[in-house]
Amino acid sequence: MTDLLPYNERVPMVKSRELQMKSYTFKVVLERDKWPDEREERAVWRAYIPVLEPRGAAAWGKTKEEALENLRNAVDLIIEYMKEQGEPLPETPPSEVKTSSEPLTTVTV
Repeated sequence: MTDLLPYNERVPMVKSRELQMKSYTFKVVLERDKWPDEREERAVWRAYIPVLEPRGAAAWGKTKEEALENLRNAVDLIIEYMKEQGEPLPETPPSEVKTSSEPLTTVTV
């Protein structure tokens, strides 16, 4: 199962003195996770963003909602750190990252 996780970032635009928003939408993978010898009812949910997983964008929870909330908290810290370090947010591959020069909100139901 995959979802999209939106992030908005203010980046200066050359044509305007006003700061513009740039939106990033990242693919999220959500799956059941358990040890091979563990019973199915003890499995938890694992959520991760493939393009940011090397930076620690993975989380677990007893429910899908908890795993996604934990992932959101982790990604907020990762994005904040990357911005502080002046590192660009990933914009590729297109199958995993969508960008827009307009503010966006994604709702997952």
